[in-house]
Amino acid sequence: MERVLEIIEEQLHLTGVELTEDLNLKDDLGADSIDLVELMMAFEDEYGITADYEEVDKRVKTVGDIIEFLKEQGADI
Repeated sequence: MERVLEIIEEQLHLTGVELTEDLNLKDDLGADSIDLVELMMAFEDEYGITADYEEVDKRVKTVGDIIEFLKEQGADI
């Protein structure tokens, strides 16, 4: 899970933020829809998964949602 958090920090250009599973990607971390697509592309590259971007847009709202989604896609996190 550490690598997941590192990727989120890198992709969203975060510094000095303690990431917790309940943080909202848009409201708390300032991510927009383009950020979310780029974030999922990074996870696809890292974990060899394929993301359905419509599903991601509907389901992934928090850091915890990302972790759950990645596990469902078979990512070894």
